[in-house]
Amino acid sequence: MEKGFWSVLSVLKRRGLPALITFTAVIGGAVAYLKVTPRLYESSSRLIFDDRRTSVSELGRDLSQTSITSAGNSPLANQAELIKSERILTQALAIAGNSDGGQNGSTKLTVDEFSQGIRVKTIPATNILEISYQSKNPDLAATYANAVAMATIRDNIKSISSEATKVRQFLQQQLPQARTQLQAAEVAENNYRQQSSIVDFDEQTKSLVQSVASLEDQQRNLATQLQEANSRLDSLRQVTQSKGLDTAYESVRGGQDQELQKLRAKLAEQETQLIEARLKFTDSHPTVVKMLQQRDALRSLYAQELSRVAPKAGANNSNNNIAGDPISQDLTSQLITNEIERAAVAEKLQLTQNNIAQLRNRLTQLPLQQQPLTALIRKREEAAASLKFLQAKFEEARIAEAQKVSTLQVIQAAKAASIASSPKPNVVLALAGAFGLLLATGVVILLEIMDNTLHDASEAEELLKLPLLGVLPRLPAKTLALEPADGFLDNVALVEPYRMLFKSLEFRTSELQLLVVSSTISGEGKSIVASHLAAVSAMLSRRTLIIDADLRRPVQHTIFNLPGKPGITDIVEGNISLKEAVQPTEIENLSVLTCGGIYGRPSQILESAAMKKLIAEAAANYDFVIIDTPPLSACADTATLAKQCEGVLMVTRPNITVKEVLQRAVSELNNNHIPIVGVVVNGMTSQTEQYYRYPMSGYQTKRLKAKI
Repeated sequence: MEKGFWSVLSVLKRRGLPALITFTAVIGGAVAYLKVTPRLYESSSRLIFDDRRTSVSELGRDLSQTSITSAGNSPLANQAELIKSERILTQALAIAGNSDGGQNGSTKLTVDEFSQGIRVKTIPATNILEISYQSKNPDLAATYANAVAMATIRDNIKSISSEATKVRQFLQQQLPQARTQLQAAEVAENNYRQQSSIVDFDEQTKSLVQSVASLEDQQRNLATQLQEANSRLDSLRQVTQSKGLDTAYESVRGGQDQELQKLRAKLAEQETQLIEARLKFTDSHPTVVKMLQQRDALRSLYAQELSRVAPKAGANNSNNNIAGDPISQDLTSQLITNEIERAAVAEKLQLTQNNIAQLRNRLTQLPLQQQPLTALIRKREEAAASLKFLQAKFEEARIAEAQKVSTLQVIQAAKAASIASSPKPNVVLALAGAFGLLLATGVVILLEIMDNTLHDASEAEELLKLPLLGVLPRLPAKTLALEPADGFLDNVALVEPYRMLFKSLEFRTSELQLLVVSSTISGEGKSIVASHLAAVSAMLSRRTLIIDADLRRPVQHTIFNLPGKPGITDIVEGNISLKEAVQPTEIENLSVLTCGGIYGRPSQILESAAMKKLIAEAAANYDFVIIDTPPLSACADTATLAKQCEGVLMVTRPNITVKEVLQRAVSELNNNHIPIVGVVVNGMTSQTEQYYRYPMSGYQTKRLKAKI
């Protein structure tokens, strides 16, 4: 979290000036706006919308309400738009001109100019409209706001009355036609009722349904009775062995006749005697023959009498069909009675079924007859309802036309304002401050996005994934040149970072002797780092040599105030030896090999065998050799010389080193298997102290004065 704080703080320090300029410009613009903008005064009047108080008639209330019922529309919104219409504003200008007599110049305004100053808004969650007007004159603002409110009410009254008049005139024309239609519908309905005999369809249908239900109940009862009668009849027929009603009737008559009863008694007696005689005599015995003749004579006589009383029984000539005993007669009588009752029930059942069929047919035909009547009834009812509705609305229209009531009412008249409503300094300055802060932040972010250079040491270490060997301070101008060197070597705050860099190099490379110092682009201070690192090395009693291999832009001779010749080019050409070309400095143990004369083809010299021999000889004669090479983005000199050394020390500088160029240079070195001993960040200012436990500026060497 502390790292993030320092990161934000560093961004603010880098971009503080443009952010401050942006913020100041916005605030200055707001102040200028407040100075040049004229003061406007606003007055407001309020109207309440209430359609329930417009009229005592329903039509009057309907005329005052908005007919739009779709989502998102409201009477208040429609009324607000109407207030800003040309019709209302024209009336308001006339009212305002009459109210002040033209003293305020109100009649000089046009409708377009007037509409620009009018504002209408609805108060949320209420039926209140607020009409506001802005003007340089507070009295004029109040006059116009009240004039618009008055014009709105008058127009509302006029609109309701006008609509009511139109409705009354229309209804007055429609009433005679409605009466004629009702009379025609009543006559048509009455004629059809007489023709179809339908008085009341519902009652008739109900009566028929009840009748059918009653007959169906009777049908079920009669069917049950008929089934019971058939069961009894079958039982009696089995007992009496009667095959029909006529046979049963004659059997009963034959059994109840006294002459036949006497003959049956004699015949029974004769049969008994005949049986006794046969038991005694044979069939040929005269007694038996005589009895047989007597029996046959009695039978013939009985048959004659039976034919007289019961012709069918006599025809059968059998006593089995004659109910001679009381029980047989009673059963046969019951059979006859049951047969008669069964026939009556069957006939009644058939009659009931016929009646049900007729009633059902009537029910089936009744709806068909009712359809035309229903249409006639509906037509008559519609005509009656239409006439009634028109009569009611006609009366309501007359009432609404006569009334002079508005849906709008003034609840607050406009008054002249004592304080200007626009512009509002506090609001303008607050908005300007917020916008300025936002814009300044945007400028900082934009500059940070556009700035693709390194900013601090931690960013370099994180970007390259290489060890950070040191963070070097920005050197004062008087210490850039090491002639004389006391200004640098006597300043602990400047020397210690370089000493720590030198120690880091020693710790990481056990036999560090040849070191190439380079950077990605010009201006990162690689030559200054090389010269001052060499000065610290020499101060630590190491024989140190600086080779200025930047043959295109050599600077080491100027740093140590040495002549540019002789140098590398002279040695390579064989004009002089290394020992003769090396120039000592005022710093003990430190020598410099300058570039020598400017050569047209620097790469040819650096790639030569003589150059390799020169580097090998330098390594043999000195403890530490630092080679200052051109930037990596300029040429391949660094890669050429680094092949003969222990590694390359990359120098970066905040706000100078471009991240992409640095990454590409490091990637090329790695791809070519050229060792990179580490990275050093040069030219740091206030952030240098973050990488030490205490500020070095407060820890200088104190010189003791000898006591005399």
